[in-house]
Amino acid sequence: MAQEIMQVSPLPPFMMNALQEENYIVHDHTHIKDPGALSKVTALVGTGAAMVDKKLLSMLPNVKLIAICGVGYDGVDVFAAKEKGIVVTHTPGVLTDDVADLAMGLVLSIGRRIPQADRFVRNGDWVSDTFPLTRKVTGARVGIVGMGRIGRAIAKRAAGFDMRISYTGREAKADVPYTFYKTVTALAAEVDYLVVAVPGGDKTKNLISAAVLQALGPKGYLINIARGSVVDQPALVQALKEKNLAGAALDVFWDEPVVDPELRRMHNVVLTPHMASSTEETRRAMAALTMDNLRAFYEKKALPTPVPECQG
Repeated sequence: MAQEIMQVSPLPPFMMNALQEENYIVHDHTHIKDPGALSKVTALVGTGAAMVDKKLLSMLPNVKLIAICGVGYDGVDVFAAKEKGIVVTHTPGVLTDDVADLAMGLVLSIGRRIPQADRFVRNGDWVSDTFPLTRKVTGARVGIVGMGRIGRAIAKRAAGFDMRISYTGREAKADVPYTFYKTVTALAAEVDYLVVAVPGGDKTKNLISAAVLQALGPKGYLINIARGSVVDQPALVQALKEKNLAGAALDVFWDEPVVDPELRRMHNVVLTPHMASSTEETRRAMAALTMDNLRAFYEKKALPTPVPECQG
């Protein structure tokens, strides 16, 4: 018998094709209204942008799995899910390299002002002017906020540029050779580039505060490939406007895809559309791992990648 599931955010075409090939009946959460149909849904599937709250779960009495195609799942009320006996899975590991690649790309882009240089040439400004000097990346001090899989991969890339690496997190890592700082503020005060690589959610909301930005200072750059919620965005805009920060490179935002107009107007920022894991290869690997979690759930096997809160 075909299993009935519900997509709680748009899914890539190749994943929809895979679901249909395996004979899942896929409902769209924006269209399904029939209580009878809602009761048939036993799993939810979505990307890291999915919003699954207690209200939605209360409408779905037989859901026992939430399979997220992404490493981040801060839009899922995991506590409410666990109360109802629902397991949440995600797709860690498969997107680590792509996210770290983009983080390093953003470090280079904001330090060397690559997008601004591209516009300088395209606009014909080079004919009558000289492009301003930029900041050196090799040998610079980089601080990484979060030393998990992605933080470690960023450090590996930064080491290739002979950068002086330090980090902060919940605790020092015994197997990491870099300098550890107990607080984000202390780390920010000692680096040229501050790269944010922590999960989203209430525990990290506005972690990058006005005080952190002040510590980073007028010669410092902020790079965020984590979640928009981790940065106090109004404080960031203010710091950039007042030149209390050299610049920022951002892949994530508070209300994406809507981006603060002031950020879009600034010349000392680089903006990308939450594309850190957006390569063909990685998105297909993420979809395959999500399918593995779904398959294991219905076959009553051990789930490959439950979120930490649902392990054990």
